[in-house]
Amino acid sequence: MSFFRRAATVLAATTALTAALALPALAHVTINPGTAVAGGFTKVAFRVPNERDGARTTKIEVTFPTDHPLAFVSVRPVPGWTVKVTEGKLPKPVTTEHGELTEAVTTIAWSGGEIGQGEFQEFEVSMGRLPTGVDQLVFPTKQTYSSGEVVSWADAPAADGSEPEHPAPVLKLTPPAEASPTAHASPAAGPTAAPAASGAAPASSDGTARLLAGAGLAVGVAGVVIAALALRRRPS
Repeated sequence: MSFFRRAATVLAATTALTAALALPALAHVTINPGTAVAGGFTKVAFRVPNERDGARTTKIEVTFPTDHPLAFVSVRPVPGWTVKVTEGKLPKPVTTEHGELTEAVTTIAWSGGEIGQGEFQEFEVSMGRLPTGVDQLVFPTKQTYSSGEVVSWADAPAADGSEPEHPAPVLKLTPPAEASPTAHASPAAGPTAAPAASGAAPASSDGTARLLAGAGLAVGVAGVVIAALALRRRPS
């Protein structure tokens, strides 16, 4: 019996380690899908998980880039939430195919709803035209909890590819020549398109989570193998 107790302890510790490795990497605001075609339109969803046991998420505020502004931005209504789209003057005018752009959307805030423990919500936005000549757009996001805590997901991607402590949602831009012909979306994809499936592929920032979860799973398998070998070596 003592052997089985030890084996159970090993497996429990392995499970805890796996969860500890995987969950922190998943519990942040992401943009889904994580890639889009430069120069076109796209529809994305800001996926917001609630990572506090004793508080609910009550507000989300996404900041849009002003160095590469987006001329067309629309939002899909989320039941139970109020959305506020704020436009502001750009630091300097930007020339687009539609003329000189002096104002653009600077922030979008959703409030009035709740995301409870163990839940997530997606906030959809249709936007374009996406800039060319850059490989990504960064959307710093503030997540407000019912306790008054505000978490700022605003860290830009690290140069070495590692994930920062509070990563901002990042949209990777793919050159049109490398993109699928069906990857473009029309400006109307926002309010009228079908909602993004909750099981959609996660953003590229979730790759770290998958790697860590895989490492945890490998540790768990190793624990099971060790326990089995120890059992076989016991005298009859």
